Amino acid sequence: MTSTETPLVRVLEADGTYAPSAASEPYLPLIDALTDAELEQFYRDMVVIRAIDTQATNLQRQGQLALWPPSRGQEAAQVGSAHAARPQDTLFPSYREHAVTRIRGVDPVDILRVMRGNSHGGWNPTDPKNGNTRIYTLVLGSQTLHAAGFGMGLAFDGKTGSGDVDRDEAVITYYGDGASSQGDVHEAMVFAASYDAPVLFFLQNNQWAISVPVETQSKVPLVTRGAGYGIPSVRLDGNDVLASYAVSRTLLDEARAGRGPRAIEAVTYRMGAHTTSDDPTKYRGSDEEQSWAQRDPIARMRAFLEGRGAAASVFDDVEAEAADAAEDLRARTVALTPPARELIFDHVYSEPHPLIDEQRAWLDDYEASFEGGAA
Repeated sequence: MTSTETPLVRVLEADGTYAPSAASEPYLPLIDALTDAELEQFYRDMVVIRAIDTQATNLQRQGQLALWPPSRGQEAAQVGSAHAARPQDTLFPSYREHAVTRIRGVDPVDILRVMRGNSHGGWNPTDPKNGNTRIYTLVLGSQTLHAAGFGMGLAFDGKTGSGDVDRDEAVITYYGDGASSQGDVHEAMVFAASYDAPVLFFLQNNQWAISVPVETQSKVPLVTRGAGYGIPSVRLDGNDVLASYAVSRTLLDEARAGRGPRAIEAVTYRMGAHTTSDDPTKYRGSDEEQSWAQRDPIARMRAFLEGRGAAASVFDDVEAEAADAAEDLRARTVALTPPARELIFDHVYSEPHPLIDEQRAWLDDYEASFEGGAA
């Protein structure tokens, strides 16, 4: 099956016109139920996270961060799916889900702590303020195994399938087209399907696994990989925040109802570099980038809102909030101080361990051997 033969859920055209595709029909009631405030919040979240993302890129270029993975262009897929999740759901991101984590309550500075080398994890995933959001995983695809195991646990513990959407739990795990070729992802799908784990596998197909195009990775649409394991799978326009929201909401509800895992391929585009250590001009052309720029998710949603009669003050307020968020990020990032060296020994084991005590003592003696003693 070619990509042109695969049904694509799209609600908004590139110019913001409301023109649902045939595949989107089952999801339209959810979209019709959205209020103006909710629609404007989708737009607000996309604009603010792009400003934060741009600021983080600038901070890395100025030597304040060791690395930064931009998410520019992928905001709609992330914002829609994050709003589709319910408060009790658990999210397992990869390392580019800046919009997802922010919506769930994670402080963006906690991401920069990791990229600055000031933290081993960034945030406490068990802290309620972080919205059941697990920490970033830089090992490609490994988070899908974590999600599958967590989802199996939910099923074993009877936390899914009761019919109560306010109690039953589900899981989302995010990964990219490059990670979809990793064995971990396929093993996760096998276990999730075998045990009817309430997991939504959310694939952001941004067209490039660093420098390898998706056409090289797979001869068929990536959505068929989930289907191959018996997992109902949907392909959607990842630059359409409404499509992302409605499909994610539907599939998450199906998963938490005890109907097993679900999968999404969100077709989007990485408008920037893979990370700030990458130079995309070495492997892709400007024509491709310009073509996708015409499908920018933020411009699309703004045009849609303007067509609905949104006031100019809405967009002015959003721009002001985005600028404030970016400046706040910069100020708090440059003020970060190095962590205490003792932190490296914390949380290695759940209980005190003699090996950790031995290593801590060795480091104390080593630092004491220098003139002036331990730092």
